[in-house]
Amino acid sequence: MTSMKLAGKVALVTGAGRGLGRAYALHLAQLGADVVVNDIDLQSAREYDEQLNAETVMAEIEALGRRALGVQADVTNKDAVDAMVEEALSTFGRLDILVNNAGGNLRAEGADDSASGTPPERLRYILDINLTSCILCCQAASRPMKGQRSGKIVNVASQAGLWSGRNGGAMPYKLAKAGVAHYTRILAAELGPYNINVNAIAPGFIASSRTVRFWDKAGTQLTDQIALRRVGNPQEAARVVEFLVTDLSDYVTGQCIPVCGGYVAW
Repeated sequence: MTSMKLAGKVALVTGAGRGLGRAYALHLAQLGADVVVNDIDLQSAREYDEQLNAETVMAEIEALGRRALGVQADVTNKDAVDAMVEEALSTFGRLDILVNNAGGNLRAEGADDSASGTPPERLRYILDINLTSCILCCQAASRPMKGQRSGKIVNVASQAGLWSGRNGGAMPYKLAKAGVAHYTRILAAELGPYNINVNAIAPGFIASSRTVRFWDKAGTQLTDQIALRRVGNPQEAARVVEFLVTDLSDYVTGQCIPVCGGYVAW
């Protein structure tokens, strides 16, 4: 039986309607937290998650005996982010945990993502959904945490932000996720005096409903590049988040932990 390490705590997870965000939200609920479930659309399912959306995630949380609040918000918009945090505070009275999961490397047909050719509008878009969103959510969530003089923030970076890649490419995404990792260190130094821990995880190849088809197709061509010779699963990433939002990590801050099976060290 899962220990109720987070009983009485309130967590906000962005991009929680599917994939890793869903895994983080459900795992925190299993640990006893009430969860604010954010997504840009609460009701619509994605083509690769036909049965899942933020509302189904909320129902899953409530089935665990925890409270869930769904907030539809574009986390690249400051006013929307501020309103989301205010709604969380109005509903639950506090905010203890932020997991900044929203983002991704949304590929446009024919888009040039090279370091030497990415157009400015493409660069701004990817930076906004990955880095700007992270900064805005941290700014909004840290205000009540400062008042409480406690809090745990976990930013979701990526293994892509830790290395350049053998063939280049995906420059905007790699740059944005590298920015998330370094912003985490900067914010940790600033919020440390308020007893707020700020860390990041850098997931590697994780078999979510969106990515599993690609990893299956790649087969050993992919797994031979991973020290543990397999892709990860969402629960393995969620358990690292658990470490970073519980008292197990009270003396850990400013760190970015790769969850990649040894890919970046191989």
